[in-house]
Order: sequence, then structure tokens, then C-alpha cells
Amino acid sequence: MNHKESFLQYLQTERRYSPHTVRSYSNDLSQFIVFHTNDETEFNPGTVISQDVRDWIVSLLDSGISPSSVHRKISCLRVFFRFLRKEGLHGADPMEKVVMPKRRKRLPGFVPESSLDTLLDSCDFGDDFDGVRNKTIIEMLYLTGIRRSELTGLRISDFDESRGTLRVRGKRNKERIIPLIDSFRISLSEYLRLRSSLESEGEWFFVSGSGNKLYDKFVYNIVKKYLTMVTTIEKRSPHVLRHSFATHMLNHGADLTSIKELLGHANLSATQVYTHNTFEKLKKVYKQAHPRA
Repeated sequence: MNHKESFLQYLQTERRYSPHTVRSYSNDLSQFIVFHTNDETEFNPGTVISQDVRDWIVSLLDSGISPSSVHRKISCLRVFFRFLRKEGLHGADPMEKVVMPKRRKRLPGFVPESSLDTLLDSCDFGDDFDGVRNKTIIEMLYLTGIRRSELTGLRISDFDESRGTLRVRGKRNKERIIPLIDSFRISLSEYLRLRSSLESEGEWFFVSGSGNKLYDKFVYNIVKKYLTMVTTIEKRSPHVLRHSFATHMLNHGADLTSIKELLGHANLSATQVYTHNTFEKLKKVYKQAHPRA
């Protein structure tokens, strides 16, 4: 097993990174190895120095890669060389003197409350299984704030109808319990009643009409289709509904610590980005309402 394979196995088994993150890190590391040696089989991490990493950063930026994407790729290298030192396979840290490029702060996009009210209260999803499932997916993402991968990983046993709660497995298999409003609890029970009529193996909560577990792209296409009906924002993805959940909760008085727990963030700094959206709203109100603004 080479250094890269050992590293990816470490991410999966010890760090419990999600399959999506492991794939991204695998691609990032392969790109650096090809840049450094042109041949993965001849890669020797002991030959890497800080200048090699800085040259790669320049190459990535020159090719049009965004600073945010470069940050992720460099983070991959940081974790990789930290792993090598931990295993006693590498001495000096080539990442020590590497300076990350500045990246422009992007506020998370969200859908206005009125638009989501229109979608969930007025749009016709249909009464068949596909229609009920699609609406339930939109509601699940918006009413709980869970990630797309968490949604596709839900099992029927994760829904506690009597208590009105949902058990969610987040990043690195960390579990959290999310309370459900009564009307949504009833909607989930109705969805499961329809689902029970399908020939489906396994206990996956959301499945296709043929009973198979949903894949990420399927969920993305559903969300994009219905958000297109009510909003013109550029990004119409499942993650936008997560942003909308957090922003709307904050606008209605929820505290950051509670939102952090509901979202499954590891630290509060990841949640604080949503305060920017609220502050932007305050600035707009101030400029419209103050006579001297």
C-alpha cells in the first residue's frame, strides 16, 4: 500500500471523513502528485519542499481555480503531511511556510421566507408517491436544516413518531436529535404509509419509485426543479435550503448556539456566518427607514 492509499484509508477509518470528502481529497492529492512528479507511482513525499507547494498554488490560480478551491486543496496537503509525520514517514513539514491565498468572503445564499411559503403551501406536487416524496424532501431539508448526504442516509428507524424527533448522522458519524413540528411529523407518517406499499429492500427512509435508495444527484435535481418555480437566485441546491433554515431561524430570534446544535456544526465559528445575512438585512432596513441614511 502506497502513501496515498494509506492516507485515504486513514481518513475513512480513523478520521471518519465522509465519502464525498475522501473522494475530493483523493483527487486533490492526485493533482498535486502529477504536478510534482508526473507519475503517481514514482511519488516520494520526502522530496516535497515548501516551494513546490507554492508553485502549485500559483499554477492553480493561473489556471482559473478559485481561491476557495485552492484553500481546500492545500488543506488536503496539510492533513496528508500531518498524517505522514504521525506515522513517522516524514520529517520536516513542507506546509509550514506556505501562505494561503486570500479569498473573497461569500455570504451563504438563501431563499426568502415568502418564496418557500409559496412553494410548500401553493405548489402542486401531486398526490402519487413521487409527488409526496418530493415535497417531503423539500420540507425535510428546510424544516430540519440537514445536509443532502444526511438526508439520503436516513433510515426509517431514525424517525421517532411518538416523540416527534429525527436522529441524524452527520460528519464523522456524529449523531444529533432534531425535534419536528407536529404538522411535519404527520406528513412524515403519511409519506411512510405510501412508502410501505413499495417493494423495497432495506430501511432507507427516502427511496425511488422502484424502492432503491436515493443518490445525491437525484435529490439535487428535485430541489433545483422546485426552487426554480419560486426563486431566481443563482444557486438552487439542497444546501441553499440548509442556509435558508439557519437564516430564517436567526431572523426569528433563535440563538446561535441552538442553531449550531441543530446544524451539527463542530464549532460556533461555522454558524456565525449566518449573522452576516441578518446584518445585511438590518443595513437595508436602516438605509430605507432612517431619514438621514
